[in-house]
Amino acid sequence: MRVWAALPLRGVLGVVFIAHGLQKVAGLFGGPGIEGFSAMLSNLGFAPPVFWAYLVGYIEFLGGICLLIGAFTRIAAGLLFINMLVAMLKVHLSHGLFISSGGYEYTLVIMSVCLSLIIQGGGKLSLLKKL
Repeated sequence: MRVWAALPLRGVLGVVFIAHGLQKVAGLFGGPGIEGFSAMLSNLGFAPPVFWAYLVGYIEFLGGICLLIGAFTRIAAGLLFINMLVAMLKVHLSHGLFISSGGYEYTLVIMSVCLSLIIQGGGKLSLLKKL
C-alpha cells in the first residue's frame, strides 16, 4: 500500500499549485495576474517586485506540474516549501493560526505536505522515481 502514499499528496497539491500559479502569472481563476501580484509584493517590501512575481508564479505553476506528474518531486516540493514559508512569515503569521482571520494554518498544512514529499519523494508511481 505504500506505493500509493505519495500519489494523493502529489496530485492534490499539484493541482492546487497549478491553479494558484495560473492566478499569478495569467490572471486566471479570478487571480491578480503579474501586475496585481507584483503590486502586492511591492507593498510587502519585495524588490524588484516584478521579478519576484514571475519567480513565485512560475515556481507555483511549474512546481505544481512537477508534483502532479512526479518529476523532480523533491526539488519542486522544496521550492514550494520555501515559497509557503515566506508567505507564512511575511503575510499570515501576524494574523494568528486560523485562516478565518488570515492566519497561517493553510500555509502550515501545505508546508507539511511539501515536507512529506521532500522526505519520501514522488513514490513508485512517479514519472521520475528517484528525484
